[in-house]
Amino acid sequence: MYLTQHTDYALRVLIYLGANEDRLVTIAEVSERFDVSRSHLMKVANQLVREGFVDGLRGKGGGLRLARAPADINVGDVVRCMERGMQLVECFGSDSHCLLTPNCRLKGVLGKALEAFLKTLDQVSLADLIDSPQRKVLQYVPRTG
Repeated sequence: MYLTQHTDYALRVLIYLGANEDRLVTIAEVSERFDVSRSHLMKVANQLVREGFVDGLRGKGGGLRLARAPADINVGDVVRCMERGMQLVECFGSDSHCLLTPNCRLKGVLGKALEAFLKTLDQVSLADLIDSPQRKVLQYVPRTG
């Protein structure tokens, strides 16, 4: 299973917001900390806001913060929302042209593997990812001079 950069960045943003939940965080700050394009992060943040994981406050003094407690954000839900399709192979889609489809067992095996992957992610909350020594590493320290 391969997660897109979009989902990877979404998870990073959520982890960073969770590690800094005592304040608003800007896209510029996240961009700087992870060395990721601001425009790409803006797209990620907008989707996280639309999906209800993040609150975004516009204007001067604005920024991002988690929309709910880290324990209430399920990693499996985030991945499902951020990934456009969870189709591992062509036959998972409705427009399959594979000649093997009528008698192929691979689709069932891959379907079970995807189900197990998502089941594992469903057992993890954002709190599980940030309640560790990494929380301190992710807290923002402004650059000086």
